[in-house]
Amino acid sequence: MEKDKTSEFLTKEQIIAATQETLRRFGVAKTSVTDVAKLLGVSHGTIYRHYKSKKELLEGVTAQWLEDEIIEPLTAITKDQRYPGEGTHHLKVYIEALIARKRHYAESDAELFEMYARVTQESADIIYKHVRQLVRHLSEIIQQENHFQFNNPDMVATAILQATARFHHPAHAYEWQSPTIDAEFAQVWLLIEKGLLHLEQERE
Repeated sequence: MEKDKTSEFLTKEQIIAATQETLRRFGVAKTSVTDVAKLLGVSHGTIYRHYKSKKELLEGVTAQWLEDEIIEPLTAITKDQRYPGEGTHHLKVYIEALIARKRHYAESDAELFEMYARVTQESADIIYKHVRQLVRHLSEIIQQENHFQFNNPDMVATAILQATARFHHPAHAYEWQSPTIDAEFAQVWLLIEKGLLHLEQERE
């Protein structure tokens, strides 16, 4: 049997891109490793040299999707130096961007969002890493802000993320079309701001 020369140069990045395209075409449930292989013009065995199963393949695609579409743009917001001295404003900009990106993909890229929601339900490692990245971002913003001097910024960051989970966790995506969702976030954020101010006053 003639060796598939294409497989020698196939990269994980190419496989991930082809899997995303296949997912958008067939959806998570109907997409198979064979479908991805056909799109790439290789045998399904070639895919298995990089990923041992469909589950592992979807986990790889999800991890890359989270990095490219969520973490990378949020990293830019974290590093943005326009907000010093503005109290919680930088934190709010970050959380609002997180919410906006999750909501955008739930509406405009439903198949990949469904993949993300499904895979993160089954893979604790991926969701743990993702949450830790978000906490690290928020903690960095807290430490940038001279207005707050918390002893444990990671704990505060985790609390903010948990308090706003309804607005960005995929398990709550069905609620995001509610006409009152933005007003409800504003109420939650007001409580967070008051809570942060109270913590800072206690520290003093």
